[in-house]
Amino acid sequence: MYKKIAMTAGFALSLSGCATIAEFSGADTASLNMSATQTYNQMLNEAKTKKVLDTTSATYKKVNRVFLKMKNHADELNQTGHKFEWQVAVLKSNEINAYVAPGGKVVFYTGIVETLKLTDDEVAAIMGHEMVHALEEHSKSKIGSQMITDLAVNVGKQYAGASLGGYGALAIDMGSKFGVGLPYSRNLESRADKGGLMLMAKAGYNPEAAVTLWKKMNANDSRGNNAIVKFMSTHPSNNDRIAALQAMMPEAKKLYQAR
Repeated sequence: MYKKIAMTAGFALSLSGCATIAEFSGADTASLNMSATQTYNQMLNEAKTKKVLDTTSATYKKVNRVFLKMKNHADELNQTGHKFEWQVAVLKSNEINAYVAPGGKVVFYTGIVETLKLTDDEVAAIMGHEMVHALEEHSKSKIGSQMITDLAVNVGKQYAGASLGGYGALAIDMGSKFGVGLPYSRNLESRADKGGLMLMAKAGYNPEAAVTLWKKMNANDSRGNNAIVKFMSTHPSNNDRIAALQAMMPEAKKLYQAR
């Protein structure tokens, strides 16, 4: 039984396998992109109403400048079979965050640019990371992964309940979260780090800025490298990211210098 669960969980870690499962469930590319566009437009309307949509500040101009320079290069990498209608929104918030929705809907908070005093190159590191999440359809992969994980957990609970009593279901929940779900999410983050590094280099931004970005993140959040936080996080630790980016730097620099 546990072997079967392990095999199911292992399949969950395959991007193509997870995407296929998501497709079967109705979460196909066209549907996800359309749904994301609708939600994004609703968010824009709400942001306008609350007067938190930034369209004029120096921060907005910086983010938009990088976005416009990178989106054509991102289009060259699009293998989803569907044209992306790339958009970027900058929201007035102290939150240090940025994210992307399916189909190329990027959101930056002013806090991440202003608090960390990001350069154009460092903004490009974030932009590339988010664009790769969209281009590789990581939202779809996570939907498929969660479906497979839920199936494995439900099967496991039936056996664990009989053999381990009340603690069995809890053990399976913990195993699915920390054994499958979080490592899988960290894998997607690492893929976006690498793809984003190459994308920013192709667009003419110094890839070294990806390292300085995460050093700034380190200085802002010392908890990011704590072993327990790292274990429980959906993202790699800041130091792990820096080490991985440095290892990939020679390849990125070749792209940067060849442009």
